[in-house]
Amino acid sequence: MAHISRRSVLTGIGSAGALSLTGTLSAERGTDAQGREIMLGILQPESGDLGELGGPIADGAELPAIQLADEGSPFNVTVQREDTQTLSETGISAAQSLVDAGFPMFTGAAASDVTIPVAQEVAVPNRVVMCSPASTSPDITDINDDDFVFRTAPSDSLQGEVIAELAFEDRGFETAATFALNDAYGQALESVFSESFEELGGTVTASEAFEPEQPSYTSALQSTLAEDPDFLLVIAFPVSGIQIFRDFYADFDPDLPVIVTDGLIEETLPNQVDNPMDNVQGTAPAAAGPEVEVFNGLYEDEFGRAPGVFNAQAYDASAVMILANARAGENDGPAVRDEMRAVANPNGETVSPSNFPEAVDLAASGEEITYEGASSTVEFDDNGDPQAAVFDVYQFENFELNVVEQIEFGSESE
Repeated sequence: MAHISRRSVLTGIGSAGALSLTGTLSAERGTDAQGREIMLGILQPESGDLGELGGPIADGAELPAIQLADEGSPFNVTVQREDTQTLSETGISAAQSLVDAGFPMFTGAAASDVTIPVAQEVAVPNRVVMCSPASTSPDITDINDDDFVFRTAPSDSLQGEVIAELAFEDRGFETAATFALNDAYGQALESVFSESFEELGGTVTASEAFEPEQPSYTSALQSTLAEDPDFLLVIAFPVSGIQIFRDFYADFDPDLPVIVTDGLIEETLPNQVDNPMDNVQGTAPAAAGPEVEVFNGLYEDEFGRAPGVFNAQAYDASAVMILANARAGENDGPAVRDEMRAVANPNGETVSPSNFPEAVDLAASGEEITYEGASSTVEFDDNGDPQAAVFDVYQFENFELNVVEQIEFGSESE
């Protein structure tokens, strides 16, 4: 297993050697690009099982464009938002609408079960860049994508290990039962957790896959909890999660420890379940970048509420693509793709949310820049994944949701 520690931020190792040629080429073609239109699509689940989280994520994705307009940037960022409805077929259709409208890049999707087919059937064949702020399935890493698929959210190959160590070593749980959504997100994360938990010495007593948005989960929960595990891991999205927890508190031990994953980190969940949920903890990728406080202020000023899970990752995904587009000098998918690491990985002058309009000017002029964001330092590895991750540990208590710990996931082997 990889090394996990309790420090606040970890920076990855940039691929500077692989970026020098790209930077030279972009400097030549980006020089006269200032003032032009930049086209940014946003593909998020603003309804459906993930709709509770998707709307605020889409807002975070749009924020860099709003910031440029508000601060008088000469660049005109055209934004088109499309709703995936948390459904793969709808997501494919929505992504195709963006491609047909000429968008060379989009921030999305959110659900891994949408991101994977959208990548395979729309983005890659049409040579369009997509950068997901919320899709965490390990399967995304190995997509044959010709380098058109990126993400600012860390793979669940990390989160699964974090949960296993949190449960076994920190909480002392020796047995676990898992209740996971039957899709690419739920099953991949469940598999990583179970393997990691058993590697540490724990036992998984039952693993149940469920379908979303069912009228009742009582029978499935009964079989899952039949052997009285020390805790229950629930991997779900909010709409299904509401019903799962209503059934849980109606028919099962309300004091049984439960751990949930990022898809259920929703502050209104206890009120919708009508239970304080004091027995529930959760994990989610943290917003722990160098400029998270700047982002928080921008988000609150624009939308009148505090940002939630994956909102900072959405800002960073859009910001990096806008910078790559400005540096490329054209609304062209391959040209944007070729500049993604040039504007993100360590390569030049540091830029960030606090000076984003200036950053776009520098990118368009061909200057060497390094974007450091709200969610992380935003360094992409060869697969387009973040090179490091920080996770928040949440506690539901008395109808509130609070961060109680932050876990850094390192890359060195133990």
